[in-house]
Amino acid sequence: MHIHMRAALLAGAALLAGSVWAQPLTLDQAVERAIAASPELRAGEAGVDAARADQLQARARPNPTVSVDMDNGVGTGSYGLFRQSELTVTYSQPLERGGKREARMALAERGVVLAEAQWRLVRLDIAQEVQRAYIDAQIAEQMVWIAEDRVKLEKEMRTEAIRRVRGYKDPLFVETRADARILEAELALKEAQAKRQSARALLTSFWGGTPDSLVIAEGIEKPDPRDLPLAEADAAVVDAAVDRARAQVVVEQSRAHQDYTVSGGTRFLRETNDVAVLGGISIPLGRFDRNQGNIARAQAERRQLEFQSEASRLERLRRLASLRADADAARVRAEGIMNDVYPKAVKTLGQVREGYARGGFLFADVQDAADVIIQIQGQWAEAMSRYRDLLAEIDRLTGRFDAAPLAENIP
Repeated sequence: MHIHMRAALLAGAALLAGSVWAQPLTLDQAVERAIAASPELRAGEAGVDAARADQLQARARPNPTVSVDMDNGVGTGSYGLFRQSELTVTYSQPLERGGKREARMALAERGVVLAEAQWRLVRLDIAQEVQRAYIDAQIAEQMVWIAEDRVKLEKEMRTEAIRRVRGYKDPLFVETRADARILEAELALKEAQAKRQSARALLTSFWGGTPDSLVIAEGIEKPDPRDLPLAEADAAVVDAAVDRARAQVVVEQSRAHQDYTVSGGTRFLRETNDVAVLGGISIPLGRFDRNQGNIARAQAERRQLEFQSEASRLERLRRLASLRADADAARVRAEGIMNDVYPKAVKTLGQVREGYARGGFLFADVQDAADVIIQIQGQWAEAMSRYRDLLAEIDRLTGRFDAAPLAENIP
């Protein structure tokens, strides 16, 4: 039991589980499988495609208008059917002013950058979930080994108890209690096996695999000892959002300029069978609406995002520092339980069992010593679960599974 638990601790690089028929699945491989099969990532790619479609649409110029008007087509007297009709055909073209098209295109471009950055965050979030599930599966595997060794230990203790009961050195209830402890251990083993199956099923569900054929590496990794910076993906999202807000300000400012509409055409005069050329220009005065409210709103939203961007960066820095400290504490606790507390508990149980065999202790003393080991195992599992959450969040904040450059990853 001691060997199995030590193999589960943070001892540097991950050890490989022995298998003659399958290579252990590493964490990086599990993440890549999940990402390759993720519908969330495909949805993110569709979001990027939508942003690129907006960029295409932003290049379009205003459509022209063709109008056909007929005057004096039907009337009375000399204005009978088409006698003095006038047919006018006009072609009109709006002219955008104030750099509207350029501002619109710049805004759409910033939208594409933002969508690509958000795609990177989706990948990191998926990786965090997979990492938690992967470590859960590793812990569950260790707990099965622990439960199996507990069953073995309880059976050995029962053999010792039966020997003393048959020798009339212990009362009959000692054997009954030993039998009950075996049943408890076997139930704990079944529960551990069920949890292992559940953890494996959850992990393989990320890519549609089967848990029965899953072989994962032993040994949970330590955090990277280097003082890694924050993930570029998080900064890319907030920076892209700020840039887009700035581009929106330019768009609103361009809308303060009034667009002209120029037109030209011909008029056919039925009465004289003459043709005349027409031309004109439409100039909105912009006397009341200069888009001032929308400009002010866009500027305020830009400032809001700039402050939020800095606040978010500082919050991530504080969170990362706190996570590293907590992860170190959880790791030290898990290693301390294994390297210091657990060996002494095992030694204590051995001494009590030797004393019990000589008649120096009661079976209750053996039970108490064995129960201490069970409690220590639970404390180790709790510390490892805590460490799992912290490690996954650290890797998320530092962008361990980030993908760049995006142009090579997004179809």
